[in-house]
Amino acid sequence: MISPDAPRPIRPGEEIDIEVLNTYLRQHVPEIEQVLSVQQFPGGFSNLTYCLKTADQEYVLRRPPFGANIKGGHDMGREFRVLSLLKGNYDKIPEPVVYCESPDVLGAPFYIMKRVSGIILRAPMASKLNLPEALMRQLSEVLVDNLVEIHALDIQQTGLIQLGKPDGYVQRQVEGWIRRYQTAETDSIPAMNQVGDWLRGNYPPEQSPAFLHNDYKFDNVVLAPDPTTGEPTPFITGVLDWEMATVGDPLMDLGATLAYWSEAGDSPAYRNFNLTWLPGNLTRQDVVRRYAERSGRDVTSILFYYVFGLYKNAVIAQQIYARWKQGHSQDARFGHLLPMIIELADKAANSIERGEI
Repeated sequence: MISPDAPRPIRPGEEIDIEVLNTYLRQHVPEIEQVLSVQQFPGGFSNLTYCLKTADQEYVLRRPPFGANIKGGHDMGREFRVLSLLKGNYDKIPEPVVYCESPDVLGAPFYIMKRVSGIILRAPMASKLNLPEALMRQLSEVLVDNLVEIHALDIQQTGLIQLGKPDGYVQRQVEGWIRRYQTAETDSIPAMNQVGDWLRGNYPPEQSPAFLHNDYKFDNVVLAPDPTTGEPTPFITGVLDWEMATVGDPLMDLGATLAYWSEAGDSPAYRNFNLTWLPGNLTRQDVVRRYAERSGRDVTSILFYYVFGLYKNAVIAQQIYARWKQGHSQDARFGHLLPMIIELADKAANSIERGEI
């Protein structure tokens, strides 16, 4: 039996003042009863996620990491706004409750949403999972189909169009992530510069715009558990972590998903990135084919989007590693990210050389 995603004691240096929080809630959100305990969800390397427990309800609080200074990637107001726009248009989200812009309460802006309970398949679980291959295939197929559903949302009717400017989106993303890497660079990684130059010289024709999650993977999807066996079922009850959601070329979203999608033949370091290498999962090529069939979109230039996804993941890891190196985080996981950054850069460079994902 697989346990639902469970919170744990808060990591040192990332505590929340429960009394201050309760005072804020009494004044601004009286429908939330007194918070009796606060724990932390261990997964993720970006925003901090806490579980708030009242007498009869559980909520989730999200706030930026301590020491972060990357507004675009840690904008709590934007993430809350995304959930508010999705509410009523896409049912697989946590219900947003309140957003606090002031840093005076908890030291940074934060928002609270209702908790969506269920199973999240995270990479560290891979060695303990013993799911039938047929079920694993269903789970990966459902993951792709749900991405197609997200991309099919009407960005005009839902108001999601206000979240971004789709014209020139791909070029802005490439240039922006190259700048982020240069700002956060701590070590010489030649492949990162090579890949950045290749991206600048190989822009594909942009697709018609869609709403993008921008961090779509098993780790951010909640699956309904089988009430008898406790195994995950191929039913998605929630999609989490909408902090980077926007409007733009949907193949950028697919490329990001592919960049997380490890396979059995990948290196051990890269397989640690996800559990899609387990028997039964679709391959990256299978993912592309299924997405094309379900969405009707042209995926001819998927190599560009895959390479960009790898590059962006490397930059995100570099930013986190740089914060750790500067002493802004005590999370020991962050100190071991450099090999993964190099692995991602090399994988992108090798894909370019081979001409395939």
